[in-house]
Amino acid sequence: MTPNLPGSAPKLPIPGVKNLIAVGSGKGGVGKTTVAVNLAVGLASLGYKTGLMDADVYGPNVPLMMGINRTPMAYGERIQPLDQFGVKLMSMGFLNPGDKPLVWRGPMLHSVIQQFLRGVEWGDLDYLVIDLPPGTGDVQLSLIQTAPISGAIVVTTPSDVSLEDARKAIHMFHQVKVPILGIVENMSYLMCPHCSERIDVFSHGGGRRTAEEMHVHFLAELPLDPQVRIGGDTGKPIVLRKGEGEPFLELARNTVARSEEEGKKGGPSMEITD
Repeated sequence: MTPNLPGSAPKLPIPGVKNLIAVGSGKGGVGKTTVAVNLAVGLASLGYKTGLMDADVYGPNVPLMMGINRTPMAYGERIQPLDQFGVKLMSMGFLNPGDKPLVWRGPMLHSVIQQFLRGVEWGDLDYLVIDLPPGTGDVQLSLIQTAPISGAIVVTTPSDVSLEDARKAIHMFHQVKVPILGIVENMSYLMCPHCSERIDVFSHGGGRRTAEEMHVHFLAELPLDPQVRIGGDTGKPIVLRKGEGEPFLELARNTVARSEEEGKKGGPSMEITD
């Protein structure tokens, strides 16, 4: 069943933002925010003007993973994003710090998503990466119905449980006509620190197989590496580490290539100025 979206409503571009990249997953626990953070920092390190919008309002982990937690300033009605590692940032975690939960329903979620999209002074960006909450709920639909998403990335692990939910996310993006840039298989393998043998902790090859079955691109296999977790916990994304961050840099390169492919099809790239 197609979501009940007001399809006739115009999807207004974000002034100055060329590409909106949504990073989603069918379920939690697959490392979606880790992928979004390292993708954004990777894009910035490749020389692209990049922003990261934390739309996971129930679990805003971007401040921790980016190593910054201040209150953004506002000038007039415009919020000034924070900046870290060359990436412009906005997160509910900056506005509602600590352990206090948010108990919000659909209309309030819609309001905050619109504020983050259009009330933040993003400036000129090549890419605005949006970290979605897991699943296919109100935040995703609010974003999709009002903003021209250039493409979506679906994050999964190789396990059958995760892949089943990833397929649901892909179907959702297809139904609302958002281009799928590809699937990312996170926690794809573990390299044994003692014998250097590859260990497939959560099975192997499921992400690539699912991409082939659903006729979408396969963007990357990302390792299950303790340094990835340490980087997230300490606010120092692993993509910044020479050598160890190469899988995430490759993801960033592949994302650029796929975005450019979609742009050539006449997709919603948004090189708009005020």
